[in-house]
Amino acid sequence: MATLPVPVEDLIARFGPSLNFPPSQGYAGRDEPDEVVKTHCCFCGMQCGIKLLVKDNRIVGFEPWEEFPFNEGRLCPKGVQRYLQNNHPDRLQDPLERVEGKGFRPVSWDAAYDRLVSEIQRIQNQHGKDALAMLSGVSLTNEKSYLVGKFARVALKTRNLDYNGRLCMVSAGAGNKKAFGLDRASNTYADLAHAEVVMVCGSNVSETFPTLTHWIWQARDFGAKLIVVDPRLTPIARTADLHLPVRPGGDSALYGAILHQLIKHEWLDRDFINNYTSGFEEAKKAVESYDLEWAERTTGIAKEKILQAANWWGPAKTSFLLHARGIEHQSKGVENVLACINLVLATGRIGKPYCGYATITGQGNGQGGREHGHKCDQLPGNRDIENPEHRKYISNVWGIDEKDMPGKGLTAYEIMEAIHRGEIKGLISICFNPLVSLPNNNMIREALEKLEYYVCIDFFLNETARHANLILPGSLHEEEDGTVTTAEGRVVRIRKAVNPPGNARTDTGILLEIAKRLGAEKHFTYNSSEEIFNELRVASKGGTADYFGITYKKIEDNMGVFWPCPSEDHPGTPRLWEDYKFKTPDGRAHFHGVPYRDPAETTDAQYPMILTTGRVVSQYLSGTQTRRIGKLVDQYPEPLLEIHPKTAARYGIKERELVRVSTRRGSAEFPAQLVETIREDTVFVPYHWPGRKSVNQLTSGHLDPISKIPEFKVCACKLEPLGRPAPSAAETKAYASA
Repeated sequence: MATLPVPVEDLIARFGPSLNFPPSQGYAGRDEPDEVVKTHCCFCGMQCGIKLLVKDNRIVGFEPWEEFPFNEGRLCPKGVQRYLQNNHPDRLQDPLERVEGKGFRPVSWDAAYDRLVSEIQRIQNQHGKDALAMLSGVSLTNEKSYLVGKFARVALKTRNLDYNGRLCMVSAGAGNKKAFGLDRASNTYADLAHAEVVMVCGSNVSETFPTLTHWIWQARDFGAKLIVVDPRLTPIARTADLHLPVRPGGDSALYGAILHQLIKHEWLDRDFINNYTSGFEEAKKAVESYDLEWAERTTGIAKEKILQAANWWGPAKTSFLLHARGIEHQSKGVENVLACINLVLATGRIGKPYCGYATITGQGNGQGGREHGHKCDQLPGNRDIENPEHRKYISNVWGIDEKDMPGKGLTAYEIMEAIHRGEIKGLISICFNPLVSLPNNNMIREALEKLEYYVCIDFFLNETARHANLILPGSLHEEEDGTVTTAEGRVVRIRKAVNPPGNARTDTGILLEIAKRLGAEKHFTYNSSEEIFNELRVASKGGTADYFGITYKKIEDNMGVFWPCPSEDHPGTPRLWEDYKFKTPDGRAHFHGVPYRDPAETTDAQYPMILTTGRVVSQYLSGTQTRRIGKLVDQYPEPLLEIHPKTAARYGIKERELVRVSTRRGSAEFPAQLVETIREDTVFVPYHWPGRKSVNQLTSGHLDPISKIPEFKVCACKLEPLGRPAPSAAETKAYASA
């Protein structure tokens, strides 16, 4: 037997009982599992395959699922530790009702349902159906996303439904629809491996999607040139052939300047442009003055680097462009996406092997969750809620009169603004923590306090739930069957491994019971997740996100099926657009003119620095799950202010000293971390923490006019050194424990 390079005890101390050694070397406290369940990670959109080890209705560890084709057994730190939340002492196990001045007390499920239904009916009778809103999350399965959309419109009969994907993928989705008529990454990530040039735009891949890094490195091993666009020299940028440190908000100027060079040097696929696209002249006109000198001034990138990027991208035979929140979390996120797509279309490198374009999905089911109906403007199959034919089709599937289906409602941030104005009186949320996730969260807190009644469905007491009148304990990822859709467009199976603990119930069971008590039972007669999925298949049939040909068995037999899949004998569609027949009205891919404009908030004498935000490797979204896993907290226990040493010297800021960061929304204090990997005019703070540690106290509510995504990535700030050291991580942890 091979000798381990370090003692087993040291490995267990470092990584915990998740390590699956042979019995002679294994974790003595764990017997052989009762069952090994093949499923997927609950975190980001990669949805890596994983095997969960089950013992006595508890998840006790994991094993790599090496056969799953995307991650091939590889997992990031979050995936390795994800199983630890299942037995966490913070799990909610009983309904909790607020008692003013005394906190929460457990109540029975019958009492909870009776009070909830009574309050829903009171609010809607007094103020109208739309005075009640619902917010949901895209860590939910496809089945639950579909169910939430139907529940809100058929049982609650409200138009005000939206989801936390509004903070993630909506700019990418809107841009994809405008350009291609369909919202999905065009290729599997395996196509990356043989691309000659890979351009990564606004994505800290190595920290936020670590298992995707493998495919980029494969391309590097085969000789690909890697271009990374990011204000920070992130880990993936350190390995790049060319790093373009764009000034936050300057993205569309950069891509427009590269397009200008492609046109100037005739690095174009004229045959593809003429025969399969429209709008090229409009796009060309928009960038005709974007010379290198202008681009350098506007983007903050040396003109030689911009020209080098064009020199590599233009003549290449194969290429792959990926983008994520860096370019999308802006008040012009859709414009940035369209500017990227223009580069792909100009060179005709789409619909071919090793030529692709992908939007990197952030949340666990960010792809499937934006396809099947819990967006304010959307019906299943990615249909338009304002399209009469789409409304009629879904009304027939649901067995309701089309005139009874609500219309388009408010987006997530707009819902909170309407609550703050007193227009929305009641709220139901599931799998969403807006007090941490949304910008300008001091306004969000005020809005929550104005609600007449708020119900939160979740498995942990998140920060927003502390403002609820009623908390219903729901289910974890591994406690219900279902499906999710990966960032590649691959529909995969989530398999139930254990039951919810104590008196907790499944999310699906909770929604079905509320619908029943609201008098809508005949529309919600499902006995299993598979029954919900089979209705979803019919509801999506003929839509741009067509799942009709996908079944649970087909997914099992093929380790996933790529949509669109219009019939059961269809194999699925791993690579889109091979026939160059796009889903736009004219059947062509659409260029768009993208004139550059400044971000909604720019620097000035009072606020001279740019604040940008993002993730770190060990935390996920609002941290509801990952901040409860000790090893992930130890890896990055608190938000730090990344600042360039030269900038720090100008302000008199030293390492680990507290810095007050102020914007037009307020102020917060963070320990300084001096790094040479960030622009001198920019500071960075990750957003996974609540309360006084929340950077979203400072971010703005400026929205993209099309996608309504908030501008998390760009806001003006000022810095004030406080002249005292921040507590150490150990001191902070000890204080929190006390």
